[in-house]
Amino acid sequence: MQDGLRAEFARRHFSPAEVQTTLEGAAQRLAAGLLTVLDAPHLRAADRAEAVRLARDHDVQSVALVLDPELHGPDERPAVALLRGGLGGPESPGLHAEGFRTVYRLRALAELEGAQLRRVPLPPDHRELPGPFDLIGDVHGCLPELLSLLEQLGYGLEGETVRPPAGRTLVFLGDLTDRGPDSPGVLRLVTAMVRAGTALCVQGNHDAKLLRALQGHAVQVTHGLEVTLDQFTRQPPGFAETVKAFLAGLPSHLLLDSARLVAAHAGLPAQLQGRDSRRVWAFALYGDVDRSAPPSLDGLPNRRDWAAEYPGSALVAYGHTPVQFPRWKNRTVNLDTGCVFGGQLSALRYPELTTVSVPARAVYREAGRVPVEVPPEERQPSL
Repeated sequence: MQDGLRAEFARRHFSPAEVQTTLEGAAQRLAAGLLTVLDAPHLRAADRAEAVRLARDHDVQSVALVLDPELHGPDERPAVALLRGGLGGPESPGLHAEGFRTVYRLRALAELEGAQLRRVPLPPDHRELPGPFDLIGDVHGCLPELLSLLEQLGYGLEGETVRPPAGRTLVFLGDLTDRGPDSPGVLRLVTAMVRAGTALCVQGNHDAKLLRALQGHAVQVTHGLEVTLDQFTRQPPGFAETVKAFLAGLPSHLLLDSARLVAAHAGLPAQLQGRDSRRVWAFALYGDVDRSAPPSLDGLPNRRDWAAEYPGSALVAYGHTPVQFPRWKNRTVNLDTGCVFGGQLSALRYPELTTVSVPARAVYREAGRVPVEVPPEERQPSL
């Protein structure tokens, strides 16, 4: 392709700073979390591998835009650009197999000239939403306690309809299911609120396991999943498909209020916030797992206390590891107060930074691990 056409395309869709011609220049922008285009004509396979590795190292999507030979002179080869967004067009399975998340082709000059580029934020990025929010820790199928907590927070309940106080949005921190008395009821309520735009939700590790089971993958039916699947047998036709679609669409975490608030099931360090990769997903759902240490006596993996060393400026609301009371550490708050184990179901009101809890109505499952003790100095925010 003529350099002039390629340069004109870049000028039309990107600022000069966004277009980089070297991996070093692209790395600097990606490290700063900035949209980056690698303008790399005649890219060799080895160079493409380096470009994919660069995107992976910075936990962003790698997207290829391929300009097909029809756009080129007889002695030229296609050009490939590494993007953090995408253009419409059919995919190329070859480059996809190399590690590019998405691949688009432009096959004629008319397509090049008429291409429309739309910048789409990464799935976790909802920094445009200012709140106020009410963030709720691990529900684990405890529908009675969830309804009681919503009433305490001022949400109106009319059958299966939930009316939020003016302007407020619920944020569920994942692990909606397993162990408790009514996982289908929790899923039905949360799905309806998310669809109505009155709630947001991130995926938890129990939700991800349920999703894999519903998709037909082989999973160990343990840790409460057996309770959920049994409850599903009494649901109307189509319910499982609705749940499957809902869970598949949940993000790994949420970046909210101009990146001042992060919601993630198991927490997230500053360098991964707002990014989108397998590594981000694993940390957000499972936490900082110490795989070098043997499992605990209960067979559960050992989790490092990532919040103890958290230096970030965003407040991270999370759950996953049961604690006696909402635990404040640095700029983090753990809201999993072990409701399903006979503890409490807790919520954080943001930006007020106050917590609201309701007691469990029963011990639905004996705890596999003892809830973490919370000293008095970690029971109140010290931000």
